[in-house]
Amino acid sequence: MSHIGSISLFCSISIFCSISLFCSMSVHGWASKLPEERESTTNCSNMSLRRVPADLTPTTTTLDLSYNLLFQLQSSDFHSVSKLKVLILCHNRIQELDIKTFEFNKELKYLDLSNNRLKTLTWYSLAGLRHLDLSFNDFDTMPICEETGNMSHLETLGLSGAKIQKSDFQKIAYLHLNTIFLGLRTISHYEEGSLPILNATKLHIVLPTNTNFWVLLRDGIKTSKILEMTNIDGKSQFANYETQQNFTLENSKTSMLLLNKVDLLWDDLFLIFQFVWHTSVECFQIQHVTFGGKVYLNQNSFDYSNTVMRTIKLEHVHFRIFYIPQEIVYLLFTKMDIENLTISDAQMPHMRFPIYPTRFQYLNFANNILTDDLFKKPIQLPHLKTFILKDDKLETLSLVSSFANNTSLKHLDLSQNLLQHENDENCFWPETLIAMNLSSNKLADSVFRCLPRNIQILDLNNNKIQNVPKGIIHLKSLQELNLAHNFLTDLPECSHFRRLSILNIEMNLILSPTLDFFQSCQEIRTLNVGRNPFRCTCELRDFIQLEKNSEGMMIGWSESYICEYPLNLKGTRLKDVYLPELSCNTALLIITIVIIMLVLAMAVAFCCLHFDLPWYLRMLVQWTQTWRRVRKITQEQLKRNVQFHVFISYSEHDSAWVKHELIPNLEKEDGSVLICLHEGNFDLGETVTENILNCIEKSYKSIFVLSPNFVQSEWCHYELYFTHHNLFHETSDYIILILLEPIPLYCIPTRYPKLKALMEKKAYLEWPKDRRKCGLFWAHLRATLNVNLSDTRETRELQTFAEVNEEPQLSTISLIKTDCL
Repeated sequence: MSHIGSISLFCSISIFCSISLFCSMSVHGWASKLPEERESTTNCSNMSLRRVPADLTPTTTTLDLSYNLLFQLQSSDFHSVSKLKVLILCHNRIQELDIKTFEFNKELKYLDLSNNRLKTLTWYSLAGLRHLDLSFNDFDTMPICEETGNMSHLETLGLSGAKIQKSDFQKIAYLHLNTIFLGLRTISHYEEGSLPILNATKLHIVLPTNTNFWVLLRDGIKTSKILEMTNIDGKSQFANYETQQNFTLENSKTSMLLLNKVDLLWDDLFLIFQFVWHTSVECFQIQHVTFGGKVYLNQNSFDYSNTVMRTIKLEHVHFRIFYIPQEIVYLLFTKMDIENLTISDAQMPHMRFPIYPTRFQYLNFANNILTDDLFKKPIQLPHLKTFILKDDKLETLSLVSSFANNTSLKHLDLSQNLLQHENDENCFWPETLIAMNLSSNKLADSVFRCLPRNIQILDLNNNKIQNVPKGIIHLKSLQELNLAHNFLTDLPECSHFRRLSILNIEMNLILSPTLDFFQSCQEIRTLNVGRNPFRCTCELRDFIQLEKNSEGMMIGWSESYICEYPLNLKGTRLKDVYLPELSCNTALLIITIVIIMLVLAMAVAFCCLHFDLPWYLRMLVQWTQTWRRVRKITQEQLKRNVQFHVFISYSEHDSAWVKHELIPNLEKEDGSVLICLHEGNFDLGETVTENILNCIEKSYKSIFVLSPNFVQSEWCHYELYFTHHNLFHETSDYIILILLEPIPLYCIPTRYPKLKALMEKKAYLEWPKDRRKCGLFWAHLRATLNVNLSDTRETRELQTFAEVNEEPQLSTISLIKTDCL
């Protein structure tokens, strides 16, 4: 059970602990006077307990035993919990209680015994008690005695009893209480004048159904500054008081009156307003009110004079069928000369105002069904400062502006309506209007042409805005702008409202916010762009960098800033996205590429000059072509293609030694030795490279005549390169080196590493200067050459012989001239 109102008492008290569904022990680090003290809560609520648990922890400070089946308490039940401060025993079946049960609980401050079946109560002074609730029990009279009046620390007191008498309240008349709560299950007798004896700031009375509330209302207004009464219904007997005392009331104290759960005839409600009107009440609030029935009283008889009333609130109003136009009811309230009027959640289709000016400063007609008809007739509200028309059925924004122009409005709430605005409609707002709430309407971009000139706070949340027009120049005072839940694709440019400091633009269609916004909006201090479908590309890099330098300007960072595109980054937080400077800065990328190209060009130039790179490239191309060609030829085919015993590579300047020394000595032993030279049958239909490759392919071995002239010949090196790479031969002894003249290794160019490597690693024959040693040289050469073609002659006739037989008188030596330069 919960008591209605701001001072309501709850069985499960939330200011000390939260109630669980099972009995458990938990220790909380509450602030205490001594650092070593620790307060713990034992929650045994709603466990169908019939007795207080015997194993309570001695350190327990809060014990909740509510919603159980306890019917009797023993003094020993709480003896072990001497530090107990809060004890909740509401909603049990306790019928009798001796307060002395808690004599060992000297620190007890909060005791809730409401909603039990208590009939008798034996008192014992608990000097430290601050909160005591005995409401909603079965006492015949108020459970008050002399000991109650001695509780000087008592702040809140809940009582119940079928009979209310002056003598009972006299015992606590000297106590000044913050709140007195009368939770009455039944009431059989009320002695008039009993309530004013009480001394309390607030009095809350919960009446049983069908109770005459008039006398309690009258006495309650004389009792406390704040009066709250719940469950106002039943047949009125106010007419008796009207004849006896009229509507005058002396010594009234109440300045705030709250009636809750009211169900009356309209005439009774009318009389309540008339009665309260002439009291000290300044704020009169009625919640959850239902009225109807036939009307007998003349509405024009209401006396509006002699009042201090400033505020009237009617919330959650329900009409029954009654035979009176609603306009008369509305007019009753609008003719009241007060400052603040609220009629909300009343399904009110219209509101009627008097033809003369009224002094309303605050009007709240939220949660009704008001339409544009409200403004079709002139309304004179020159002092109106705040007007709330939230959750109605208004459609035309310009019509509202025409009404507002005749007021002193500062704050206007038109949210949750059906408002629209066309470009050709003119708007006229008062210069005083500084705050507007236009959220949850049907407004488009044109709404910016219908805004007050001096507007400072503007809420356009949840509309159909796609763009903020750049031609808007009159919003120079705008400081806060809410454009969330619209259809914007970029941040607005605020060059015409430079004072903007707070902007909310979450839940739009922004992919990549541009920095033009930040350049024009220098005063922005708070920005919310979260929950947009961000496209995490280079365009977003500056936006991400902005947050790092803004010191918390972005609201919701980084949980609400998530990538939507591209798909590989979907779901990634913007702060975790890495976008390198090089890939996002076009100028830097171009500069980097140019620098790299220049470095490469310089490196290539250096290699060409220092390492003769072009020669290597040509060599690589030729070798690659040869390698592909050889891959297609089997070893058997290579053997069948052999036509020469030896291939001799030499420089043109060494040809005399080759012709007069080398060839004659090779033919001495066997005149039929076939020698391939770089002079002779040169096939003009093929390139030099192809002729060289053919010679190497058709020869068993290769002789290289080395000299300084050989080193200077590029084609000789081609021959050496192709031969060294073993493209046509399986063995490694097919190369024979003859050093005709000494060649220092440092004289060999670096671009010819193959020659240098062969001279360092492979043995070579050196042509002797002493002629007497030539015989030994030739013997070594023949042994190294080891030419034997007998097997070849038996298996295949050489193509060369066939060609020789066709041309008689040719030497057995075939000469191919390739002209090594």
